[in-house]
Order: sequence, then structure tokens, then C-alpha cells
Amino acid sequence: MTLRWGIIGPGRIARKLAADFAVVDGCELVAVGSRDPARAKAFVAGLPPALAAPVRSYGGYADLLADPAVDVVYIATPHRQHAAIAVAALNAGRAVLVEKAFTCTVAGAQTVIDTAKAHRLFAMEAMWTRFVPLVVRLRELLADGVIGEVRAVHADLGVIREFDPADRLWDPAQGGGALLDLGVYPVAFAQMILGEPGSVEVHGNLGRTGVDEDVALLLGYDSGAWAVLDCSLRLPLAGAASVIGSAGRIDVLPRFHHPVDMVLHRVGHDPTPIRLPMLAGGYAHQLIEVRDRIAAGHLESTVMPLRDTLSVLRTLETALQRLGLHLTEDADAMR
Repeated sequence: MTLRWGIIGPGRIARKLAADFAVVDGCELVAVGSRDPARAKAFVAGLPPALAAPVRSYGGYADLLADPAVDVVYIATPHRQHAAIAVAALNAGRAVLVEKAFTCTVAGAQTVIDTAKAHRLFAMEAMWTRFVPLVVRLRELLADGVIGEVRAVHADLGVIREFDPADRLWDPAQGGGALLDLGVYPVAFAQMILGEPGSVEVHGNLGRTGVDEDVALLLGYDSGAWAVLDCSLRLPLAGAASVIGSAGRIDVLPRFHHPVDMVLHRVGHDPTPIRLPMLAGGYAHQLIEVRDRIAAGHLESTVMPLRDTLSVLRTLETALQRLGLHLTEDADAMR
């Protein structure tokens, strides 16, 4: 069985993911859609020659969803458009892989999930971090109790982006800001290890366009554990993560959201470096997950289940609201 894919939102991340189709058996990119026909054509023209099949370009999202050759839609538009496009794709009978953040709101995510369940179609957030080999190994080590009881998680991700009010990162109308674009990674990393926090404390700075430019989070858990997380559009944060337990620590070296190196520190032992490379650009691992789950008749991933997507969004939404930001979904995204 070959799973035929369409891409909606031909941007930078979509281009990286598209390149990884060349190394994944049973997955084939067949169509790309954009509101701008020229952009869709340019994206197709720039695809690697190693891709197996000709790729069609569409100057509209609805036209791509009407293509009977598309089985799964990867959605990589600005955040506020995710919910409406995902619902439309599901209503058209297509499974969906939706870039993180999955949606702008918990309510939007729940609508997507409810639609997927109603149609008995697969849906997953494209949290590629969970599927890279090093993070898979990290979870195994934690499950084996190698560093004892986990008591804390530290993670940060920040970049210096040139201010451009028209760019999606700085545009509140497109769901811009540090938290949804970068902060989703530290929050999802902490959620993967500690679950959903019982308390969320936040400090952040809003910029000239009203989006959150940098945010610091302190998450508290009923177990007494905590997470310290930072994200920024103005600071070159290391992009590192640490998981601290009662018997040691694991440092995930930069950048932790697509890592190949970590160091295991156990009390009374020398540090143990661990290196596990990614397949191709690293996006291949989540493509394989979607392929395998759909082939098995599953409606979601066991590695990135939809309940975890909702959990992460609850934390992000709480933090945004405490910064005074109340985001909404773009109901007109399909127009």
C-alpha cells in the first residue's frame, strides 16, 4: 500500500518534510496546494528529483482536497488556519498531519479531533521531535529508571528574528509569537516526560505588534516536580534540554527538538555520551509513523496521541491568556 500525500502550505518546513519522502517507502507526495498558484508551482519546481512521482500544484486548498489521489494532507499554513483546513480535509475524507502548534486554541483542536473521530480518519500533530531516534532512546532510559525519579525538566528554544510586521511570526492575525512557534517545543518536551502541569506561571514580553516575543514558564506538577521553560524571538537561546532525576541527569544537546546527541550523567558514574543520527532530515520518522498507523487501521498515534496534543495546548492557551493574548481560529481559512 502506498500512502499518497498532499501538502497545504508550501513554506520552509513543508519543503524540508517534502525532501524526506525520498527515503520513506510507502509514502508518495502527489500534490501541493497554496492560495497563490505561482507559489505552489515554484514549490513543486524546487522539489528534489529523487521523489518518485510527478507532483501536481493547485492554486487553492479546496482544489487539492478534491483530488481523489490524495489520501493524507500535511497542513503547514500559519497556525490560525490549521483548524479550518484540517476540518475541511477530514470532511473530504482525508487523514491529516497538522503542524505544531496543532491549532491556536483548545476548542479548535477539539473540533478537529471530534471531526476525525466522526469520520474514523487518522489525525496527528506533526511533533517530529517525539519520533527521532535519540528522543525514543531518551524515553526508554527514563522508563527504565536510569536517573531515578524525574524531578525537573529544563528546556529553552530561542532565535533572533529580524522584526517584520508582515511576517507571520510578528503578525497576530496569523497567530504569530514565540509561544506557538517555538515555545510549543519546550512545553511538549516537558509534557512528554511529566504530563500536564497543575500550575502555570508565566512571564513574557509583548512586542510592537502585540505578539509575545519572549516567554518564560514555570510549570508545577502534583508530584512536586517542576519544569522551567523559555522561548524567544529576540534571544539566541541554546536550544538545550535537561531531565533531572533523583539519581542523575540527561542533557539533550542543542538543538533538543531535533537532537542527535545527549549525555547521561549518573551519580557515581562517568558521563556517558549517546549519539543516534536521524534518518534524512529527521521528518521521515513521523512520515513512517503515519504510514504504519494508517496501515494498521489506527486513528491516532500511540507516540503522539491526541490527548497529548490537547494537554500541550491547554498549557499554551493558559500561558497566552495570562499574557493578555486571547487567540481565535481563522474560520475563513478555506476561502
